[in-house]
Amino acid sequence: MAEHMQTTLKIANLALLVLYPLAWWAPLMKAGLLPLFKLNEISVPTGRQSLWGADIFLALVETVFALFAPYLKTIGLALVHFKMLSARALPALHVMGKLAMADIFLIALYITLSKGIGVGRIETAWGLYLFTACILASLWISWATERGVKRGIFENSEANS
Repeated sequence: MAEHMQTTLKIANLALLVLYPLAWWAPLMKAGLLPLFKLNEISVPTGRQSLWGADIFLALVETVFALFAPYLKTIGLALVHFKMLSARALPALHVMGKLAMADIFLIALYITLSKGIGVGRIETAWGLYLFTACILASLWISWATERGVKRGIFENSEANS
């Protein structure tokens, strides 16, 4: 049973390494001016481009917290799963996970939209659901990994520390 859980966590975490970039490039929402005009698709890169033009500091914060932090956390968990990093690194990865706040990106995106569009409409797209699923999966993988370490599923290799 423990080996099955370990394998499941490894596969799920490695899947995030592929799904995060896919979610970043997927359309998060469609926004447009009034119902008569065509809606433009907004993804993480297009949202970031808008932010760079509107507020460079906010764009930097969004880049660190919405892109680098979750991806580095996912890589760190993979290293723990494959015993290439000691489980003692989990508290640091936990902090990294707290920094990986997708809502900062979404708030920044909404701010950018509100600055640029006074009257319009926004429709969610499939990428927003994928991005949300990635964040939730990452939270579950972190939680399950910490429980697994406490139960001895992931050996705390002192040789790797």
